[in-house]
Amino acid sequence: MTRDSEQNDLIQRDRARLWHPYAPASPDLPLYEVEAADGVRLRLRGEDGTRHEVIDAMSSWWSVIHGYRNPVLDAAAKAQLAKFSHVMFGGLTHSPAVELAERLVALAPAAPDRPGLERVFLADSGSVAVEVALKLAVQFQTAVGHPRRQRFLSLRGGYHGDTFAAMGVCDPVDGMHSAFPGLLAGNLFAPRPPAASATPEAVQAWASDVADLAAAHSAELAAIVVEPVLQGAGGMHAYPGECLTALRQLADRHGLLLIFDEIATGFGRTGELFAADHAGVVPDIMCVGKALTGGYLTLAAMLCTAEIASTVSAGSAGALLHGPTFMGNPLACAVANASLGIIETGRWRADVARLGTGLASGLAPARELAAVRDVRTIGAVGVIELHDAVDVTAVTAAAISHGIWVRPFRNLVYTMPPYISTAADIAQITAGMTAAVAEIHELQVHEAEVHEAQVHERIPARSGGAS
Repeated sequence: MTRDSEQNDLIQRDRARLWHPYAPASPDLPLYEVEAADGVRLRLRGEDGTRHEVIDAMSSWWSVIHGYRNPVLDAAAKAQLAKFSHVMFGGLTHSPAVELAERLVALAPAAPDRPGLERVFLADSGSVAVEVALKLAVQFQTAVGHPRRQRFLSLRGGYHGDTFAAMGVCDPVDGMHSAFPGLLAGNLFAPRPPAASATPEAVQAWASDVADLAAAHSAELAAIVVEPVLQGAGGMHAYPGECLTALRQLADRHGLLLIFDEIATGFGRTGELFAADHAGVVPDIMCVGKALTGGYLTLAAMLCTAEIASTVSAGSAGALLHGPTFMGNPLACAVANASLGIIETGRWRADVARLGTGLASGLAPARELAAVRDVRTIGAVGVIELHDAVDVTAVTAAAISHGIWVRPFRNLVYTMPPYISTAADIAQITAGMTAAVAEIHELQVHEAEVHEAQVHERIPARSGGAS
C-alpha cells in the first residue's frame, strides 16, 4: 500500500469510527492528517494526498503557547516518565503536584486589600474546573447558612465549557440551552459587557443594569461567573477592565463569590499574566487550563481563598465533593511546572506585546473589505468579524493555501498564535487571514450586490400617485 493510499485509508477509518468536536458523525467537512509538528508549524496531508506546511495560528485551541516539540517541555515529560506517569491522588501525593500548586498560588492575582488565592484543586480539563468551582460556590453558601443560594449570575456572550453545569452558565441564546430543555439549571444572565472601546458612561450604564439584576435575586445567587476582559468561544468579545471592578463591588455588596474563568485568558494571552490583572481585581475563585501545560497534556486547576476552603471543609459535607480519577496526574503536573517555569522568566510579556503590535498592523487592511464588520485585537489575539456567517470549509482551505491553519466559527476568523511566533510568522498569519476572507467572502458580497441590482432592474419604477 502506498503512503497516499494509507493516508486516505486513515481518514476513511476516522470517518467510520471517530466523532469530531461540534460536528456530525462522518462529517463532509475536509479532514487533514497531521504528519508532524515542530515550533509553530504543522505538516498536514489532505485527503487528496497533497502536503501542506502551515503555521498553527490557533495554538491548538489556544494551548500551545511555547510551540510544538519544545525542548524544555519535552525534557520534563521524559524525566517524569522515567519515574512514574500516574498515581491516584486519594491519600497519596507527589512532588510535581505540590510544586505546581505552589507555583500557581505565587502567580495568582493579588492585591493588598484582598485575600489571596491560596488553595488549589487540580482537575482534568477546563470544563471540569468550572464544574468544581460551581460546586464549591454552592457548598460555601450552604456552609455559611444560605442553602437557597444555588443559582449563578453570568453574562450574555459567555462560554464556560460543555459539561452540564458549565453549559448552564454559558450564553442561553447562542449556547446549547435549547438542546437540553429541563436539564440545565435556570441561571441569570446579565447583558454582555460593552466593547473595550466603550465610554465610561456606557460602562456605568451596564454596571447599573447588572446591579439591579443582582439585587433582585441576591437571596438565591451563589456567585457571579465571568470570563474576565475577553469572552472567548462566545464571540471573541473584549471589554473594559472597569467591568470587573464593578462585578467585584457587586459580589461584595451581596455576599456573592466572584468566579473568574481564566481558562482561555490565563498565562499572558491578553497582555497581562491573568486577565484579572487588567483591573487589579482578585476573584474568590479562579479556573485555569488550556495553556497550563503548554498544550502537551490535559490539565486544569481551580484556585480559591483560604477562607472558602476552610469554610467548606468545616461544613456538613466535610469536603469538596469532587475527585477525578486522574486528578493531579504527575506527568501533566511535571510538564505544567516546566511550562510555568518558562512563564516565570517574564519573556512572555515582550513576546505578547510584539505579537499584539504585529496583529494590529497586519489585520488593519481587513477593515477595508466589504464583508468585514470589525477587526479587533487584545494581547496576542486577533479577530476579523464578518457581517455574515463564515464559510468554514472554504475559508479554511483558502487559509491553508496561504500557509496558515485557522479554525473559524460563527462569523469570526481569528488567531491566537504561539508566543514564539516571529514577526514573519505574524505577517504571514495576518496576510493569510485577510486574503482568505477576501477570496471567499468578498466574492459572496459582490455576487449578492449584483443579484440585488439585477432584481431592481427588473422591477418597474412606480409613480407616486394612486393606481
